Amino acid sequence: MPANVFGPLPELYASPESAARLKLEAGGLPSWDLTPRQVCDLELLMNGGFSPLGGFLGEADYNGVVEEMRLADGTLWPMPVTLDVSQAFADKVAPGGDIALRDPEGVILAILSISDKWTPDKAREAEKVFGADDIAHPAVNYLHHKAGPVYLGGAITGIQQPVHYDFKARRDTPNELRAFFRKLGWRRIVAFQTRNPLHRAHQELTFRAAREAQANLLIHPVVGMTKPGDIDHFTRVRCYEAVLDQYPASTTALSLLNLAMRMGGPREAVWHGIIRRNHGCTHMIVGRDHAGPGKNSQGKNFYGPYDAQDLFRKHQDEIGVEMVDFKQMVYVQEKAQYEPRDEVAAGQTILDISGTELRRRLREGLDIPEWFSFPGVVAELRRTSPPRARQGFTLFFTGLSGSGKSTVANALMIKLMEMGGRPVTLLDGDLVRKHLSSELGFSKEHRNINIRRIGYVASEITKNGGIAICAPIAPYAATRRAVREEIEQFGAFVEVHVATSLEECEKRDRKGLYKLAREGKIKEFTGISDPYDVPEAPEVRLDTEGFDVDYCAQQVILKLENMGLIRA
Repeated sequence: MPANVFGPLPELYASPESAARLKLEAGGLPSWDLTPRQVCDLELLMNGGFSPLGGFLGEADYNGVVEEMRLADGTLWPMPVTLDVSQAFADKVAPGGDIALRDPEGVILAILSISDKWTPDKAREAEKVFGADDIAHPAVNYLHHKAGPVYLGGAITGIQQPVHYDFKARRDTPNELRAFFRKLGWRRIVAFQTRNPLHRAHQELTFRAAREAQANLLIHPVVGMTKPGDIDHFTRVRCYEAVLDQYPASTTALSLLNLAMRMGGPREAVWHGIIRRNHGCTHMIVGRDHAGPGKNSQGKNFYGPYDAQDLFRKHQDEIGVEMVDFKQMVYVQEKAQYEPRDEVAAGQTILDISGTELRRRLREGLDIPEWFSFPGVVAELRRTSPPRARQGFTLFFTGLSGSGKSTVANALMIKLMEMGGRPVTLLDGDLVRKHLSSELGFSKEHRNINIRRIGYVASEITKNGGIAICAPIAPYAATRRAVREEIEQFGAFVEVHVATSLEECEKRDRKGLYKLAREGKIKEFTGISDPYDVPEAPEVRLDTEGFDVDYCAQQVILKLENMGLIRA
């Protein structure tokens, strides 16, 4: 065990007097509005959670981390922690200068003294850090489609920590946790990393891990960014609190970690170990496929089931935290108890409910047995995951101009309003441009902005239990994917490709747009002088040639019934 695991950890905050002065001075500096992921990273830099880092990585440290999992001085560090910015912002700043870092509401959190500015090779970063340059990996998709093209590195001077209005009593800095452990006399602490609710198998697993390590237990769930589609952290924390009384209060603590996960598998496991060491833990449970993001573009898992354990074990001494192997716990019917899967005798009946099966039962309002989860946890999950037929969702029509998107979308809106039960909103491309995007032109950049605005409004409608019907052209696959990810945090996203051919669209051409495009009078016109990325796997593909509108709308209705989004 490292000698300083319970001692105070260096933080990057200025003294209160200096912070007040710096806040005034920072008002005159160029300022960068941090993304949610950058806010998470900055908080853990400032409070010591990312110790020994003194700021966002410079180029030499970045290259060392990407290639060798080591900073330039040889210190083990597996994950790039970089400040990505837009090209326009990067052009205005230079090494040797300072910038103010603000939260999304404009509050100044820190000052970055820029030491490095460079354009990274993102394909290399993806390949080395995440194992493949495959946008099916959420961190790789973030790297290519959300992160800025330029990285800034340099030392951080913290002015104030980000404000959290939720679960304040459950949030602890590394030094607060270390002081808590010292006060209670805890010398051995095993951390349980999770981004999911706790069920009975997790309880049994954590009990066994604490006994095996002869340690106290820290349930340390991530409440920053996790994998798109995960249960929101508000629901998860209520689930943790609902199950906390199942643990002995004298040997168990719950604390929330504002970490932006990368789902980086083996490297992420090592990273989590270093972070837990900084929070005063001596042991950590490392799971099967720890922090794995699921399937790659070929339908195979990104990482092997024990790759994370192998890499953690290799660097365990340097990490300073001892690994406790995750044992997959299953319910043995004959014994009416949980046991490690590899200890179940032949012939005994194993009962298990996968994450997919749990979501199906919640979606369809089916029973969730008490041997699987706690009644309090199930009650919380049912509150925020009602049956699918009562959830909001988005229908996203895409297709060429004149394909019939708006016509089918209007017919569908009427049919859904006739059924009743949920408010229905049509976000037609032309109407959105008139009321929400009137200042935008038709360049690729402006079309993307318009689609992202439509996606944002649809996500709010979906989050609040309504039905959003969107009918833009939406020619670019990357933008449609980004909108899908935004909406799927809150409900189903149903992509409807109106697959009318270009020839048929030109024949219809009620507005004369194709004629003008052919004559060169409209630049960057989708299908003529600008590409249309045909959806590879939409939930519905409609052929409107030779079929009436009512028939096309009915095909979508049948799909919605099949998905459980409306009652048959």
